[in-house]
Amino acid sequence: MQVDFLDAHERHWEDAEHLFQAARWANADHLYGMAAECGLKKLMLAFGMHYDGARDRPARESDRKHADGIWVRFESYRCGHHKGVGYALPSANPFADWNVSQRYAHRSHFDQARAQVHQSGTNVIRELIRKAQREGLL
Repeated sequence: MQVDFLDAHERHWEDAEHLFQAARWANADHLYGMAAECGLKKLMLAFGMHYDGARDRPARESDRKHADGIWVRFESYRCGHHKGVGYALPSANPFADWNVSQRYAHRSHFDQARAQVHQSGTNVIRELIRKAQREGLL
């Protein structure tokens, strides 16, 4: 299957929002992280991330990270691109406590407050994507 980071970002966000409204904190939280990862990778491509089309993944191992690790990687691409000036992320990574393996955790470990932090972090990325679309970067 061909990767489409933008579509993945949007559908993970949409599903996370539905789950959030239904108080399904664990799965909403997981999908916010996936949406954040996909959105940042879409922007990273625009800022010069190399992509291995034959393997359908980022070419560099250091770019094959999830939400908890991709925040910092994004900054390295943004800072190195002439159009990256208006796309800074907050310095505090809202996904520092998120891990893809949490999809195996019991639902009792998740609550609204935790999911809201990740919802807000993903919304920051959504705003950057909208900006990039308006400005013709995406």
